[in-house]
Amino acid sequence: MSMPFVSAAEMGLTQWLQLNSPCMKEHISITMQLAFLAFFVIHFAWKRLGAVRNRGVHDTEEDLKKQSITVKQSFSYKLSLLCSVSIFGTHCFVLLLLLQNSTVPRCDSSVSVFSTEISQALSWLIVSLYVIKIKERRLLEFPWMLRTWWLFSFILSLTFTAHFITAKHHKPLGFKDYADLTSLVASLFLVSLSIRGNTGLHLLESTEEVTEPLLLCSETEQIKRKSSSFSPYGNATLFQRITFSWINPLFSLGYKKPLEKDDVPNIDVEDSAQTCSQAFDKNLKTTIEQEGPGRAFFYKSVLRFVWKKAAINAVFAVVNASTAYIGPYLINDFVVFLTEKQDQSLNYGYLLALGFLSAKIVETVTQRQWIFGARQLGMRLRAALISHIYQKGLLLSSQSRQSHTSGEIINYMSVDVQRITDFIWYVNNIWMLPIQISAAIFILQKHLGLGAVAALVTTLMVMACNYPLTRIQRTYQSDIMNAKDERMKATSEILKNMKILKLQAWDNQFLNKVKRLRKKEYDCLWKSLRLQAFTTFILWGAPALISVVTFVTCMLIGVKLTSGAVLSALATFQMLQSPIFGLPDLLSALVQSKVSADRIASYLQQSETQKDAVEYLSKDDTELSVEIENGAFSWEPEASRPTLDEIELRVKTGMKVAICGAVGSGKSSLLSSILGEIQKLRGTVRVSGKQAYVPQSPWILTGTIRDNILFGSIYESEKYERTVKACALIKDFELFSNGDMTEIGERGINMSGGQKQRIQIARAVYQDADVYLLDDPFSAVDAHTGRQLFEECLMGILKEKTVMQNGRVMQAGKFQELLTQNIGFEVLVGAHNEALDSILSIEKSSRNFKEEAKDDDDTSAIAESLQTQRDSEHNISTENKKKEAKLVQDEETEKGVIGKEVYLAYLRTVKGGLLVPIIILAQSCFQMLQIASNYWMAWTAPPTAESKPKMSMDKILLVYALLAAGSSLCVLARTILVAIGGLSTAEKFFSRMLCSIFRAPMSFFDSTPTGRILNRVSTDQSVLDLEMAIKLGWCAFSIIQIVGTIFVMSQVAWQVCVIFIPVAVACVFYQRYYTPTARELSRMSGVERAPILHHFAESLAGATTIRAFDQRDRFISSNLTLIDNHSRPWFHVASAMEWLSFRLNLLSHFVFAFSLVLLVTLPEGVINPSIAGLGVTYGLSLNVLQATVIWNICNAENKMISVERILQYSKIPSEAPLVVDAHKPLDNWPNVGSIVFRDLQVRYAEHFPAVLKNITCEFPGGKKIGVVGRTGSGKSTLIQALFRIVEPSQGTIVIDNVDITKIGLHDLRSRLGIIPQDPALFDGTVRVNLDPLAQYTDQELWEALDKCQLGDVLRAKDEKLNATVVENGDNWSVGQRQLVCLGRVLLKKSNILVLDEATASVDSATDGVIQKIITQEFKDRTVVTIAHRIHTVIESDLVLVLSDGRIAEFDSPAKLLEREDSFFSKLIKEYSMRSKHFTGSNNLLS
Repeated sequence: MSMPFVSAAEMGLTQWLQLNSPCMKEHISITMQLAFLAFFVIHFAWKRLGAVRNRGVHDTEEDLKKQSITVKQSFSYKLSLLCSVSIFGTHCFVLLLLLQNSTVPRCDSSVSVFSTEISQALSWLIVSLYVIKIKERRLLEFPWMLRTWWLFSFILSLTFTAHFITAKHHKPLGFKDYADLTSLVASLFLVSLSIRGNTGLHLLESTEEVTEPLLLCSETEQIKRKSSSFSPYGNATLFQRITFSWINPLFSLGYKKPLEKDDVPNIDVEDSAQTCSQAFDKNLKTTIEQEGPGRAFFYKSVLRFVWKKAAINAVFAVVNASTAYIGPYLINDFVVFLTEKQDQSLNYGYLLALGFLSAKIVETVTQRQWIFGARQLGMRLRAALISHIYQKGLLLSSQSRQSHTSGEIINYMSVDVQRITDFIWYVNNIWMLPIQISAAIFILQKHLGLGAVAALVTTLMVMACNYPLTRIQRTYQSDIMNAKDERMKATSEILKNMKILKLQAWDNQFLNKVKRLRKKEYDCLWKSLRLQAFTTFILWGAPALISVVTFVTCMLIGVKLTSGAVLSALATFQMLQSPIFGLPDLLSALVQSKVSADRIASYLQQSETQKDAVEYLSKDDTELSVEIENGAFSWEPEASRPTLDEIELRVKTGMKVAICGAVGSGKSSLLSSILGEIQKLRGTVRVSGKQAYVPQSPWILTGTIRDNILFGSIYESEKYERTVKACALIKDFELFSNGDMTEIGERGINMSGGQKQRIQIARAVYQDADVYLLDDPFSAVDAHTGRQLFEECLMGILKEKTVMQNGRVMQAGKFQELLTQNIGFEVLVGAHNEALDSILSIEKSSRNFKEEAKDDDDTSAIAESLQTQRDSEHNISTENKKKEAKLVQDEETEKGVIGKEVYLAYLRTVKGGLLVPIIILAQSCFQMLQIASNYWMAWTAPPTAESKPKMSMDKILLVYALLAAGSSLCVLARTILVAIGGLSTAEKFFSRMLCSIFRAPMSFFDSTPTGRILNRVSTDQSVLDLEMAIKLGWCAFSIIQIVGTIFVMSQVAWQVCVIFIPVAVACVFYQRYYTPTARELSRMSGVERAPILHHFAESLAGATTIRAFDQRDRFISSNLTLIDNHSRPWFHVASAMEWLSFRLNLLSHFVFAFSLVLLVTLPEGVINPSIAGLGVTYGLSLNVLQATVIWNICNAENKMISVERILQYSKIPSEAPLVVDAHKPLDNWPNVGSIVFRDLQVRYAEHFPAVLKNITCEFPGGKKIGVVGRTGSGKSTLIQALFRIVEPSQGTIVIDNVDITKIGLHDLRSRLGIIPQDPALFDGTVRVNLDPLAQYTDQELWEALDKCQLGDVLRAKDEKLNATVVENGDNWSVGQRQLVCLGRVLLKKSNILVLDEATASVDSATDGVIQKIITQEFKDRTVVTIAHRIHTVIESDLVLVLSDGRIAEFDSPAKLLEREDSFFSKLIKEYSMRSKHFTGSNNLLS
């Protein structure tokens, strides 16, 4: 800059200072001081009057309490006192200098000068005393009056010290100037403290020995108290809601220590799940009554639910959209003012600055309120939808359950509901969009005339282009959801049956199945993201296209493009970026929510269980407990033949009825007809009194054993003890480390089959019902336990029996009558007698069996010595008595800052992070080209209509168009690279996590709820698929944008940096203050989401039991509680983000206001008005950009928690290798089938005691070995060690001279066969379930089906081998499922077969057939049997008896029976006596 120009600037400044009113500052200052003093006096008098009125006896107690509490000063408090005293001291010193005439004031009125300084000194003296009083009063927050004063003092100080920046080249600063600058800096700190509001004082309670921190405890306790009965938001004042200061106590606590669940306050009652659910239910019923069923009912119900809150949000949004365009509207006036400053009053310039600032403040307040309101409304809608999806799940009919798997319904709850609630946030854009476009066109018309028409047409054309793109995107989104449903359905099913997959060595096959489904989903995601990238390119390039078309049109029609008009237009186009940029997100959200809403609407219309299927009567109204007249029922109403037909049943009160029949004959269906679960085609069903139900497949809830038995009932110790004793659970409780308070794992994973069954029976018994429906309750228990349950639970002798065959009541009558009718019942009884004869014959061959020598006392002794020999245990809790009661641990969550290794792991996944700098370079180029194009237009356009441009307009617009086109291409490159990088990264993360989960040991699945895993592969994976890359990208993009904005503003007036630097420091402080609390809240929100899904999955599995016990209301209440537990941290995360955004916006407004005052204050000629206008143009978006930077950083960190959670599951300790090339067994291994255990020891963890101890024995090849022992003896652990589900800690297992610990797991498990106790079928067909690996021909499949008695059943179906199998095999009986499992091993033809109580779920006749098949098909092979039906092991070649993890006996059955004191001998006696009792009962019945 040349010297003449500097001199001219100094002369201009001198002239400006002379024109300025010399005493204006003093007059304004005196007015403010007097107003403050008057208000303070009134406030003080009112407080004192209230204190006198309320003085009472409690004052002494309060004084004593205060004396016992000491105060520790914080940095915030010390800073407030220091700044207040320093300002007071500064004014006192200035007053002293004035008295000595050593400083020269600008104001020529000595009265005004002295009055100003005296009033300021007096005001700051009062403020200093007030701050001191804060410590005495032990206030945790600065009083609102003090905070208001600090705010206005800062604004005043800022306004009247702006001229210092320009004056320093004119003359040296005097002491008064330095004093004013000191006051400005101190006021800046004070206003920061006023926005924060917290004094930070630490209250310490003093005792004789120790001083304990009180504040932390008191805040924690206070928030805990609030969490149960008090909502800070619900009780907040209007000012607190506007500023979000009601959340300050939570921030204070979160900044001091990581937040815990109990630290989070409760939500307002209006936001609670119960309130929302009731309101939505009311709207739903009203809509259905008025409109009838159909998808439209869902949309109208949602509209009725949200409209009031949505209308309030809409008002805020409309005001926000309107005020946002005040800035662009005023820019031309501002440029004209700067151009013609000599002819304008400075007051007009300040008035313009005030207009800019006021508009920005209103814009911020309304924006924060509508965004927060939208999030709050979304939370309410989410709570209502989740609760209704849950309630619907409890009522779904059997047909609906078959068409909607649990995985699909969980997807509705986790993904679809989220998409609908996300749309609530976007919906305000629908009515903001026309207002924004209208305001923009109005501004353009004012400055560009008819050129605005071109802008409107172009804008509408750009938006019209979105219509076909939106339709295509909708199709893609629907494909994505369908693909995700399929993947989630398969994943959910696999996780439930992971143990079967590992035992059968199918894990690789099913892993590949999930990978194929993910590939399908990946293809859909890539299509969607590719289209989204193209859409983003169009819309990011739209503002440049609109501006080029508009300017060219103006040139053609002769509209003069002045710099003011151009800058106003550019600012307007920049404002148009918001609706245009938001349009793809709006359309995407609209499409996604439409697809999701249709899915949920379809689900909510699914058929429910028949409400009138059963007539419930009072037990006093009739002597019949159950009555069915001419009943016809079917699981498939469209089927030609009903499942049950011509059912006539009358059961009197107190009668015991047994329902018998072969597998698939309809026994369970008859019970379902009484429960109302099966579709009633005709007839009448009546039930008298309260009913209880025990399903065939045990349904156990996660929780303690006691919770499962009580099942919502009140605990009565005497009744409880009687129930537990009757159900033979006392001995089990003694085995557990924590008795009946031991926690049960998911689906009862740490309980044996018999224990789960007896817990179920105890649940039913404790309910004290009138009607008990027991579906095969004794299948999984041994002889003694079955007898105890029969005698003590059923409390009577069977008098009438009903036998089912082919869905009709073929036989009904007393025991002997049914035997003589010769229609099938005698076959079942004969099978039982045949099994009994096999035992007696072996027993008699060993020694004389003296039946009369044993009386009831002997029976008691035997029962005592046996201590209840039961079924095989399935996990470590029953076998390891010392293990802690809590099997399922709380979900692991990280604490503190998300480590940089998480970010690096994400960024480096694809190409080692090479794409990251390329993406940043593309965005930087976009920003530079955009700034260059705007700068070019501002620099070349003439300042006034009379001036000439620097060159021809066609050249100006050509350069501008080229720069705009270049910036758009940079956007295209960036969006494509982000899509490629983000999706590739998500895919690699998913692949690693999936492989890690499949390779995890069974102990991981035993202790990890399925919902926890599904949460990661569903919700967290969706974040990586669709959001994570965009969120991280926006962090970089917004930083680049704000750097560009600050660069432009500093080029206009470098003095802006003086205020921007401290404001930037304050922003960083706020961000760091905010992050610890928001991070922990986000983690809590993620953790609290899983219990909702887990509880839902459990409830779906046990919906029949819940309905039978009439417990729907209790489970719905639990669901509402879980929803609230998730809503609490989620709501406070949203509130915390608005708290931060509000404060950052205010800080950016101070920067903008400072720059405006500076530009008004600068003398004419110091800066080019056009360039100054460009600075204002960019400054208008400063608040948005500054908040966006912090918002995006915080949002990205919150989303990064999903990456962190997926990384956790990518590093699960793995099982041994599937294949070990150095130790691959021969193809025909094992060809003999010998199994040798050498000094085998097994423990479930290093610090746990051994479960199997020094097991040394040999199972000869080709022999049948039975394994017996009471619960906890180690039977199942032995089998798990054989399959290496759990690894030996010592010793080895050798099969045919091969040490199995050295070979691969797949080589081992694929060569062994097993029929597990719990039969597992997968969704698909019978063919797929028999032969998942597709290794066998149809002929081989039919042969296997015929052998396991399912051939005729399948031939009767139209689909034959392709007959449908639904999730869990629910459309097949449990017995039929077990027969399918038998068919698998018949196909596999392994030389070693393990039977883990394989016939527990079939009748005696079928059991006998299965035993014959196994004997025939595996006669030369090794068969290891764990059984409780003694006849299944009595014919074994060898029997292994385990006790407390050691070998108690190992010999042939005959030799073991020779010793009367042997465990096996006692077991046989007990079974024989039970059979004797059975025969005696028959004689009584006859």
